[in-house]
Amino acid sequence: MQMQQLLVNGERLRNTIEAFADFGRTDQNGVTRLSLSEQDVLVRNYFRSCCEELGMTVKTDDMGNMYATLAGRESGPPVVIGSHLDTVKKGGRFDGVLGVIAGLEVARTLVDHGITPRLPVTVMNFTNEEGARFEPSMMASGVLSGKFDKAAMLQKKDPEGTTFEQALLASGYAGEAENRITEAAAYLELHIEQGPVLEREQLTIGLVDCVVGMACYEIEVTGESDHAGTTPMEMRKDALFAAADIITELRAKLGKLDSGLVYTMGRMNVLPNIHTVIPNKVIFTVEARHKDMDIVREVEAIINGLPEELLECTVHTSKLWGRDTVWFDPHICGLVEQAAVTLGYSRRTIASGAGHDAQFVAGFLPSAMIFVPSVNGKSHCEEELTSYADCEKGVNVVLETVLSVLRG
Repeated sequence: MQMQQLLVNGERLRNTIEAFADFGRTDQNGVTRLSLSEQDVLVRNYFRSCCEELGMTVKTDDMGNMYATLAGRESGPPVVIGSHLDTVKKGGRFDGVLGVIAGLEVARTLVDHGITPRLPVTVMNFTNEEGARFEPSMMASGVLSGKFDKAAMLQKKDPEGTTFEQALLASGYAGEAENRITEAAAYLELHIEQGPVLEREQLTIGLVDCVVGMACYEIEVTGESDHAGTTPMEMRKDALFAAADIITELRAKLGKLDSGLVYTMGRMNVLPNIHTVIPNKVIFTVEARHKDMDIVREVEAIINGLPEELLECTVHTSKLWGRDTVWFDPHICGLVEQAAVTLGYSRRTIASGAGHDAQFVAGFLPSAMIFVPSVNGKSHCEEELTSYADCEKGVNVVLETVLSVLRG
């Protein structure tokens, strides 16, 4: 069939990626485009104009999510392609935006070939995925999925004291709750891997089966401060020494659990943080991620099994947050894999260690994600890079998957 042979225009895709990167481009060829900032509003306007040129209808919902829809022959649930246009500060040109551009290029390709899809095709831009201006991340998709309370999210403030609600109203992209997406034939999100696996294995497509579960704990070790020069070693209650022993123990035990487990001690506060004073308190975090929740529960058991006292210091653990593994729709994932096979692209199943809007969307829409390689695994930085050839192949997989869904 002719539809099976459709491919996107690679040169246009490259130009589009660079055109979107112009909104907030940094001196080092990265992008700073915080949610609902001036640059975010400008790129939204550009995205809207690109869609309207194709005859698409563009609507927004009450969280500022954008829906650009190419009408279908039938009025059933749409095929949805989406991601986000906001970035972290000094982020890259591909994270998030590639998924939105993928949807735009799918729509352009259908229009180029005079194809009216059987079902509507909707391209989505989720608001505030990064959480770089307003915490938490994935705010809008979290509200849509019922994970976050809308009223609470509207009152979240940026570092300057502006609330999300104020920024949303000022942006001109505050829409109606009735425009929220509630059903779809499929939701597809193309994203750069943000890790080194695909590049290391010289593969083109990551077939994402899940977003891994995780648990994050805070450990507080309390000792006593004394003079660093006059207190004998055997009389000290050094919170940092105790914390170091705990970290060593955790590394030894967690390292034996499973090769797929990743764990990080990412934040540490040492008090009073004076070189002449023995530390009296250390607070640090332990975060662990794995697709098998049984492994995550083993991690939690190890953390909760830490001694309550060590080197005459007290040890207190508290759970900050956690999430269960989110598995994507097997049928849609199968269509993605078949698309990669049809196109002859190398591929592997892969789990996402990072969070994405798709993990919330998967709770109410049949969803799947596709990864393309990140050069040196870099992301959330100006050095972030995915080759245009890999971007093109990723969008082609999205296009072929969309065509499969439309064929029913």
